Amino acid sequence: MDITADFLEPGYFYHIYNRGINGEPIFSSDDNRYFFLNKIKQHLLPIAEVYAYCLMPNHFHMVLKIRERPIFDNSAKVLNFGKVAPNTGLHAEQSTASKQIAKFISSYTQAYNKQHQRHGGLLERPFKRKRIKTEDYLRSVIIYVHRNVLQLDARMETTNFHLTCVLFLKIRRCCRELKLLIFLII
Repeated sequence: MDITADFLEPGYFYHIYNRGINGEPIFSSDDNRYFFLNKIKQHLLPIAEVYAYCLMPNHFHMVLKIRERPIFDNSAKVLNFGKVAPNTGLHAEQSTASKQIAKFISSYTQAYNKQHQRHGGLLERPFKRKRIKTEDYLRSVIIYVHRNVLQLDARMETTNFHLTCVLFLKIRRCCRELKLLIFLII
């Protein structure tokens, strides 16, 4: 998939996911998970609404809806130093969401590498994304993300289960039928 041609379009839902290179762990502690969630807040909330997420030991899943207009404070905007942005490629205005997700992944990777005295990539490239085109598919993806946590090895500590589970920040915006279905599977 050519990331420069596959923009995340405003107003649409996407299933965003990625895993550690060669299936290696990407979280070694709850502190890593909290840091990851803070990076979501910093880098992704300005460009997307988070409907669900799942943090597994070696991969993550998120269901995002890309905002019609990004919400950046002046310090978060990437300035083009007075140049006109091209209409195509990674520097095009329509690639803002993809760039923010890339910044999010890079920021987490750099911090993880520093903490664990390692270098190089942590996650596969490019991040995976699937556009969610129907309400039925949205429902299926949210259930899939939620049920992913059921695949956990029984030996894994789940004392902080909320870090490896689904968060429904915007569930009230989903259809009524979806709400009922979600509460039935929880």
